[in-house]
Amino acid sequence: MSGLSDQSDSSAPGRLLPKHGGYRILRSFQTAQAVYDGTIVFCDRFVERRSRTHDQMVQAARSGVQNIAEGSMASGTSKKTELKLTNVARASLEELLLDYQDFLRQRGLCLWAKDSPEALSVRRRYQSDSSDVSDQSDPCRIRTASAEAAANTLICLVNQASFLLARQLQNLEWSFLEHGGFTERLHAARTRSRAAVAPDQSDAAPACPTCGRPMIRRIAKKGPHTSEPFWGCSGYPDCTGTRPG
Repeated sequence: MSGLSDQSDSSAPGRLLPKHGGYRILRSFQTAQAVYDGTIVFCDRFVERRSRTHDQMVQAARSGVQNIAEGSMASGTSKKTELKLTNVARASLEELLLDYQDFLRQRGLCLWAKDSPEALSVRRRYQSDSSDVSDQSDPCRIRTASAEAAANTLICLVNQASFLLARQLQNLEWSFLEHGGFTERLHAARTRSRAAVAPDQSDAAPACPTCGRPMIRRIAKKGPHTSEPFWGCSGYPDCTGTRPG
């Protein structure tokens, strides 16, 4: 399952509210959830539980998960909200990434290079589409790994989640530009509906009851009869005569 959002059918004909939600099958959500689970175990092992850092790291990891879910659920009526919350999720994971890097630096521990054998091993294990992403953080492994290995493993996962979210954001931006959001679809549907109910202009036009000139079929744009058809004098605005449509 890719990291792209599952809201790709927003342009389906006749559909005002596209499919939305379904965030649990998103690779980005699964990876962020693995980061959250692993962070809880990591912080309980290596970070003072009463410290502000402990709380901030757990909350940043949680924010990554929750904002993906909330954005996915909001996407039915607001692509803008989905974009915003998905970006918040990515920003939260960036904050968490800095915390893990600070942990290693402040303790004189090694930060794995991107292409180190250890990092490559983690990426191969966690990038495979056939792997069970729900087990990516492997809490049991985090519970028994050294502080250095556990922090670096979670850094690899955070980077993977951030990459998936960046790709997801690109897809959401393209979808919005290509198909618009709920407001645009609602306007288009209303325009089609109004065009369908507008009477045929080829019908014989009655004479204006005020001045006798031919009348023109129109659609009310405001007032209690908004969107309803009516006959209006062709001499408008000089003559304001009307007949029911």
